[in-house]
Amino acid sequence: MELTRYSVIEGKNPREIVLLRGRGCAWRRCKFCDYHLDASRDEQANLALNRKALSQVMGVFGRLEAINSGSFAELDESTVREIERVCREKGVRDLHIESHWLFRRTLPALRARFSAQGVRLHVKIGVETFDADYRERVLDKGIDAADPAEIAADFDDCCLLFGLAGQTAESMARDIRTGLAYFDRVCVNIMVPNTTSVKPDQAARDAFIHQVYPLYRDEPRVDILLDNTDFGVGELE
Repeated sequence: MELTRYSVIEGKNPREIVLLRGRGCAWRRCKFCDYHLDASRDEQANLALNRKALSQVMGVFGRLEAINSGSFAELDESTVREIERVCREKGVRDLHIESHWLFRRTLPALRARFSAQGVRLHVKIGVETFDADYRERVLDKGIDAADPAEIAADFDDCCLLFGLAGQTAESMARDIRTGLAYFDRVCVNIMVPNTTSVKPDQAARDAFIHQVYPLYRDEPRVDILLDNTDFGVGELE
């Protein structure tokens, strides 16, 4: 199935969003994730695909999110230049991107690069949970820091992953509270079936839906994706 690569988010934090394709996730060890399959080493093919997605950007909110099933640092330079051009021509002043912990040292230079063009970067990291033992032993996330303040030092926003075995309403609510305390925004993703060995846990999902979701459904700093395509990009039916 061909992926949908452009959408408009009109609810919280209104923005346009593009799902681009890069050369692939450098970590590729997260036990729950198969997004890294959306990748190619063919720079020209990536550029053609990414140009098509970016050509739909209208600049209606002055805010764009560019994701690529990995980290922004894994996009080809030709695609990064295309993003810069679109930001310039469409009046985008806020650019939301994603980065793995591995690439945190690249972010200051990247922020400076876009800032010189009048664009503010908002960088999101996939933390998944602030329970460091669970995050590394069960999920193999690859973050060698346990202190939320240390993790947040290089990032603006964070992603959390819920609906997993062993999670409870209290643990999930605690993760959101921690995220809000250290980050500008929190994006909650609920685990859905995929090709990995990590499966959604119905009890954890139900606990979130009934006990946690009502608390944060209307919180403007929290995005909640009950399905991984709720932003309108990805493998839509």
